[in-house]
Amino acid sequence: MKGCARYVLMAGIIAAACSIAMPTRADETCLSPYTAALIKGQEAYLHVWTLGEKGVGDESDKLVTIDADPKSKTYGTVISSVSVGGRGEAHHMGFTDDRKYLWAGRLDDSKIFVFDVGTDPSKPGLVNTITDLPGKTGFVGPHTFYAIPGRMVVGALSNNKTRDGVTGLAVYNNKGEFLSEHPIPAGNGGDGYGYDIAINPKKNVFLTSSFTGWNNYMTDLGKLIKDADAMTHFGNTMVLWNLKSMQPEKIFSVPGAPLEIRWSLREGDDWAITASALTSKLWLVSHDANDEWQAKEVGMIGDPAKIPLPVDISISADAKTLWVNTFMDGITHLFDISDPTKPVQIYEKVTGKQVNMISQSWDGKRVYITSSLLENWDRKGADNEQVLRAYDWDGKDLKLKFEVDFFGQKLGRPHHMKFSGPLDKASLDTPGRAASG
Repeated sequence: MKGCARYVLMAGIIAAACSIAMPTRADETCLSPYTAALIKGQEAYLHVWTLGEKGVGDESDKLVTIDADPKSKTYGTVISSVSVGGRGEAHHMGFTDDRKYLWAGRLDDSKIFVFDVGTDPSKPGLVNTITDLPGKTGFVGPHTFYAIPGRMVVGALSNNKTRDGVTGLAVYNNKGEFLSEHPIPAGNGGDGYGYDIAINPKKNVFLTSSFTGWNNYMTDLGKLIKDADAMTHFGNTMVLWNLKSMQPEKIFSVPGAPLEIRWSLREGDDWAITASALTSKLWLVSHDANDEWQAKEVGMIGDPAKIPLPVDISISADAKTLWVNTFMDGITHLFDISDPTKPVQIYEKVTGKQVNMISQSWDGKRVYITSSLLENWDRKGADNEQVLRAYDWDGKDLKLKFEVDFFGQKLGRPHHMKFSGPLDKASLDTPGRAASG
């Protein structure tokens, strides 16, 4: 599908998306505002997309499910694991809009795996494997999976020609059929790089951020840091898009690889926050006095001279606090962002020898942390622990509740997490329907 026909199709899809009321949403590493069955109570299961490791277990990438219900006899333990075959740098995943399925991508071979988590979230099953992203679009490294009604927007990190960071977005329907592609602007201030996607339907906008391409993310970190040319190939922009037309409207200069994007969930707010990995800064995207969208630096994370490498952030439901994980020093930080123009760190704790993803429950009482960033970027030797840790947050301190040693259990390297709620009677009567907790 090319040209005008593709544009009309995409405009129709997004217009339909914008007509749906925007529900509140939990972190779960920033669900799409169109994802159903929000879990506001106790999550029952934790799904972890896991990188296979040579010499560890079956060596395959896999979806690991952990019992997260404190009332369960198997609380804090692995209750199922679904291997997909091979090792392709398992990374991020996202629910479909009905929350029945999880799409999970691999950054190396660009395969996308679709798991049924609605029929029985305690035992997900692999139901589809999508392999046509490079052939249909020229994009590789499917990273972000962001649901709109009946569709999945896939944000890629690279391309199959130069394998640098120039890339774009692809849209599929929920059956896994390709619909359209949308290059991220390169030139006129844009670098074409991609990473995260975050939609604000009420303002008819969405944001994309930028990271780096296959050439860099598949290279050993120690070698990469010593390569001066390679270190210039990181994204330094964010793009503001018109949601209905799926067209870029403004490019922001945000140096240092801005990664995860979080819109404020507070009613009436229209700002988003991100962290730049290489410069260790917090950036705010909001309206200025002239009602124009702008991006500005608003805070520091740790000591940039020590390259703490902020990798994931989690905003609270009331938009008053923000968790930030810094990979290299293993520190979990908490910022007061009640005034988003002046974030203030109010807490920090070493939660691992290396830490990466962080997800909190809707009520803010539970926080989950994983260790792996990328296979070639993870620390070496004794510092290369591969764990998931679950904490309770009492407003003053993180209290460890359980941990799963992924290497010890021969599972691999844990990366991205998503929550599922328990099946209720309606769910059992209607196969495939997941209920919230």
